[in-house]
Amino acid sequence: MHKHQGMKFYKPKARNILIDLLMLLLSYYVVLDWFPLTTNTPFEKYSWPTLAFTLAWVLVSYLFKRYKPLKKQKYYEAIIRLLYVCEILFIFFVAIIHLLFKEFSGFVLLSITLGALIVNYILISLYFAYRFAVEYREVEFTAPEERINAHPRPVNQIDEESYNQLCNTIGSHSGKNVLDFLKKEFDLSSGNTLVFISNDPENLQMIPNYQYSTMIQLERLNNMRAVNRKFRIINEKLPDNGLFVCCFKSKSTRKKEILNSYFKGLNYVVYSFYYIYKRVMPKIFFTRKFYYFISGDKDRVFSKTEVLGRLYCCGFKVVKEKKIGNLTYIISERIKQPEPNQNTFYGPLIRLRRLGKDGKPFKVYKMRTMHPFSEYLQGYIFERHNLKEGGKFNKDFRVTTTGSIMRKYWLDELPMLINLFKAEMKIVGVRPLSAHFYSLYSKELQQKRNKFKPGLLPPFYADMPKTLEQIEQSEMKYLLECEKNGTFLTDFKYFFMILNNILFKKARSG
Repeated sequence: MHKHQGMKFYKPKARNILIDLLMLLLSYYVVLDWFPLTTNTPFEKYSWPTLAFTLAWVLVSYLFKRYKPLKKQKYYEAIIRLLYVCEILFIFFVAIIHLLFKEFSGFVLLSITLGALIVNYILISLYFAYRFAVEYREVEFTAPEERINAHPRPVNQIDEESYNQLCNTIGSHSGKNVLDFLKKEFDLSSGNTLVFISNDPENLQMIPNYQYSTMIQLERLNNMRAVNRKFRIINEKLPDNGLFVCCFKSKSTRKKEILNSYFKGLNYVVYSFYYIYKRVMPKIFFTRKFYYFISGDKDRVFSKTEVLGRLYCCGFKVVKEKKIGNLTYIISERIKQPEPNQNTFYGPLIRLRRLGKDGKPFKVYKMRTMHPFSEYLQGYIFERHNLKEGGKFNKDFRVTTTGSIMRKYWLDELPMLINLFKAEMKIVGVRPLSAHFYSLYSKELQQKRNKFKPGLLPPFYADMPKTLEQIEQSEMKYLLECEKNGTFLTDFKYFFMILNNILFKKARSG
């Protein structure tokens, strides 16, 4: 006998029902109080119909599982359920309830239903915007097989006819300057060098591992999706210390092209629309699919930071950069296995892994001020630019224009109040550091830092040190005073010192 599969009942979240009712009451209030109706007493006239509508709303919402925890639902799933509820209720009330309550006009019913739909849609979207911003979900990543004898296979030079044909292909596709650049950097006549145009990662899967010591892609990255997947495949195919060349048109180059193509005033209007379409829509979770549908994955916009960060994330080290025409060419070296990077949408709100009390890692909430994949470039920036006054990276191109303004006025640090409420941080204390910055500190200072929670207002703003050594001295002085006089008194003293420097000496964040 087959067991009857009836409807599966579930225990609804009381909080979800309460919030849903509040949103519905808001719709009632707006329609009955603000809309021009034919009665002077709308709340009395529509009391019974709205009560019936409310009961029906809760019942149908329950049946469509709208009261399940949102964290167990997908965004589009939650929106579809909301649409079904609104559609069914509107049809049901027009067909039946409207016959019983003659005074309940179709206009009022439609307005209430649309109001409930809009308010709930906004609420659901805000929830998922926050959730996708701070939930770092690991990408499914299968560790590659052990690399045994990861050395290029011995091959012969290609014949003269094949070499000339290869040079003609490069020249016709990318131009003479690119051909000269590649000739200077690589031996194109070597059988260990592969030059290809295709953007399809699957074509690379057919290549035997370690057959080529150099792989050169002529087509720009802007015209492909799944960039990281392709980089990972190339990492797998290259031998140890193999070289990979790619190119892209940077965001700054595209901006200059647009601004120079129109007269002053109109050029910034055009660029604003372009920026929203190309930079904002792909980063917002509920417009991403629409963007990729209409764009066809063509002419994507990449910042230099994003391309370099993707390479480092996928196990490469940048060896050389060269601007040729309107494209930037990157020569990178395969140095390690790819990292299992985190699948995030790089929205405005982020969580950064930092070290707290007892050296335990925790996530710090901040507003995004850097380009995507910036987190993989700390070592790269430090090697090339070192630190400037205040302990920040010198010439840090990872910071966006908006981000630099936010940093100047601490707007990016406002979400850290969440960490304060979660008791992971306190008001005054040493900065929560990344593992890279933490490694730059002396062992003694590291041990001192581990004894206390990090803070929103670091002692940096009390002493205003300029070098890394002075920053260490400032923090050590603060921590020793905490040990001697207690955390409360020390923080109380430093709070007013910091406030004085910020308000009257115009101390600013870097």
